[in-house]
Amino acid sequence: MCGVVGIYNNKEASTMAYLCLYALQHRGQEGVGIVSYDDSKVHVAKGLGLVSEVFASREKLESLEGRFAVGHNRYSTHGEKSRINIQPLVFNHKGNQIIIAHNGNLVDLDPIRGDLEDKGALFQTSSDTEYIVQLFSHSKAKTIEEKMLDALRRVNGAYSLIIMYNDKMIIARDQYGFRPLCLGRYKDTVIVTSETCALDLVGAEYERDIAPGEMVVFDGETEKSFKIHAPKPRHCIFEYVYFSRPDSRIFGEYVDKTRRKIGKILALEKPVKDADIVISVPDSSNTTALGYSQRSTARFELGLIRNHYVGRTFIHPTQEMRDFNVKIKFNAIGGVLKNKKIIIVDDSIVRGTTLKMLIRMIKETEPAEIHIRIGSPPVKYPCFYGMDFPSKEELIANLKEVREIRDYLEVDSLEYITVRGLLDSTTLPDDHFCTACFTGKYLDSEENY
Repeated sequence: MCGVVGIYNNKEASTMAYLCLYALQHRGQEGVGIVSYDDSKVHVAKGLGLVSEVFASREKLESLEGRFAVGHNRYSTHGEKSRINIQPLVFNHKGNQIIIAHNGNLVDLDPIRGDLEDKGALFQTSSDTEYIVQLFSHSKAKTIEEKMLDALRRVNGAYSLIIMYNDKMIIARDQYGFRPLCLGRYKDTVIVTSETCALDLVGAEYERDIAPGEMVVFDGETEKSFKIHAPKPRHCIFEYVYFSRPDSRIFGEYVDKTRRKIGKILALEKPVKDADIVISVPDSSNTTALGYSQRSTARFELGLIRNHYVGRTFIHPTQEMRDFNVKIKFNAIGGVLKNKKIIIVDDSIVRGTTLKMLIRMIKETEPAEIHIRIGSPPVKYPCFYGMDFPSKEELIANLKEVREIRDYLEVDSLEYITVRGLLDSTTLPDDHFCTACFTGKYLDSEENY
């Protein structure tokens, strides 16, 4: 999860980073930070909350001087939820400034920490991102590029990174390409960010994705590409299902197009006979529901209205907060749903509590029947690579069979798309995606359940 952005060579670098973080707000709502660099000085502004809350005053943004800026929207999957872990993180290395922003999750860190502490390393945060900087600072390599390659070759897991070393920008992506990371340009400005929707907002042109296992260094007018590892693409397919914005292009494909195809395949695999209408759970399942309707005799309708001024229920950390937000986030349209045989299309079921409360609300409008169709297979296994799925014991599909989940939700039917159907919604080879949260088949470094 998380959203990252790097702006290289623009007098309005911090403002551009701020705008890009607005576009990436869906990737993290816990905290936000922007760090700019100007004539050997770093300028830092960060805080807990949304972009609009942390940067509520123009003065704070104007204090971030310089032609280089790095920004980050945080959703923590490693480290405590505190201000000290809000990125970008800033370190001093022999009088030089290192600014780093990370999207992803590193694994198998205990042996690395022990080795670093034996060498005298003092950790400043509880964030996994700091391990990269500590490894960099202890590298015996001669150049900045070689030191960073040394560091990145030591860590395992998911990382899409943006690093400023003084006025040199380094961007890198793990060999599996779990999380998206793309490169764009606006005139003479280089922009690196998690999703292309951020490029669109600032009028930049998409150039390419950073390749899995690639490190790119911008130094003045020069641009050099390095190989960290041989690429072994295992993109997170859940980015298509839920997390990325529909107007973004990730992993070489448009999210909206893929989600529509997910809906079409779901309708063919799991039809509902003689249904009247198809509705979505706004907003992430909107296009999936449209796709379902296009392959169904049921018409698409707006059955739920969402209050867009409330954060995603998926992101809030406590059950009490999730329940409260469901009540203020959605309202059902009785005139659309009353006496109708409805199909509710949702992107996924993680804990099941949000959907259960939505169904209670919808039942108050007195529909004739309620049928649930899900645009992902059952989520049975936790994610180690940056999606904040809870422990295995909290995942409802791990605890209950589909029919039991149907009974828990109190609906007439419940069906999920198959793994095969989900993979067929993309144009990339099957083995280019990680489906561990559905199948339990992790990479070799992880346990297979």
